[in-house]
Amino acid sequence: MAVNLQIPSESDIFPVAGVDIGVTEAGIRKANRRDLTVFQLAPGSNVAGVFTRNRFRAAPVQVCEAHLAAGGPIRALVINTGNANAGTGAEGLKKAQDTCVALGKLLNVPAQQILPFSTGVILEPLPLDRLTAALPAALGNLGPNEWFNAAHGIMTTDTQPKIHSQRQQIDGKTVTFTGISKGAGMIRPNMATMLSFLATDAGIAQPVLRKLALEIANQSFNRITVDGDTSTNDSFIIIATGQSGVEITSEADPHYAAVRDALAAAALDLAQKIVRDAEGATKFMTVRVEEALTTEEALKIAYSVAHSPLVKTAFFASDPNLGRILAAIGYAGVDDLDVSKLRLWLDDVLVAKDGGRNPDYQEADGQRVMKQAEITVRIALARGQAADTVYTCDFSHEYVSINADYRS
Repeated sequence: MAVNLQIPSESDIFPVAGVDIGVTEAGIRKANRRDLTVFQLAPGSNVAGVFTRNRFRAAPVQVCEAHLAAGGPIRALVINTGNANAGTGAEGLKKAQDTCVALGKLLNVPAQQILPFSTGVILEPLPLDRLTAALPAALGNLGPNEWFNAAHGIMTTDTQPKIHSQRQQIDGKTVTFTGISKGAGMIRPNMATMLSFLATDAGIAQPVLRKLALEIANQSFNRITVDGDTSTNDSFIIIATGQSGVEITSEADPHYAAVRDALAAAALDLAQKIVRDAEGATKFMTVRVEEALTTEEALKIAYSVAHSPLVKTAFFASDPNLGRILAAIGYAGVDDLDVSKLRLWLDDVLVAKDGGRNPDYQEADGQRVMKQAEITVRIALARGQAADTVYTCDFSHEYVSINADYRS
């Protein structure tokens, strides 16, 4: 059950000039499902990425980082679902590299110009023979209007595809921003078991794009949490093909802000869609902490609330047991927090102030908010001017069922 997740119609998904996509069935884990996707990028495209901070990095993540660090052009991406190729040691690393070799031969480009991505079950060997055998079929399906199929092709436990697409007029030219993401569980900051591929036909110089990718990730994919688990395969990729004629060479460029804001909005929408389609989710929650000393302090408290199983199960039950939120604030690790100055709201309902329950608070008001599909928890610390926001969801019975049965 996805929470107010909007899927654009195929007519509202705009192709990005310089990006062709092919999707096919490789039988990586299950038969009769699209599980192999190839992106082919036009010459002159720039690519930047942000990857998981989990120390147990999957083989494709290691290969992607190495190929991007080499500084050469990137001409294709290859994504498989059903198998994460993580926890597979030297053999898994070789299979990720061999995937690039196989696709490179078919496209007549060096293997170092290919980025591989995998998502699915950890600690199982990647069926490389099935993957490489299906590559010609994926290439045979290449086309500019395959974003919708690609969004389905990268799904694992997702129930809905996650797509964002928009066009803007910049400097008299039409610039397109289209992206997809996947992820439903094992989601928390520092990236998670998520993949996202965002493309624009604006031209963005490589150093600018690299910095943009990190900044945008920190304000989108690194501001979501489902269950507090950081996975091994998460990857966020921005592609800039330059086909629109709009060129960004530095942050001083007059069109930089418009392009940056469009990419940031796309990434935030894709990140929020992951939370809206989180495993078993019935509520989408925004946790905002204000009046903190620092952004780090605000995030520490926001994540403490957002990660709490007791808070998340209370929201699932629509139970205004809001002492659980106060407890999560209290153990967040801000040792000099003066709780007597703290205020807590559910949407517009002031729940707590002056170190305790607001005398005017009525539980019926709290329950009214808790029954909503979308809820904002707002916390004011009365310590400074810093603020930040985290997006999360509730925990339901379905979350346990999905993860208990995941490998079956």
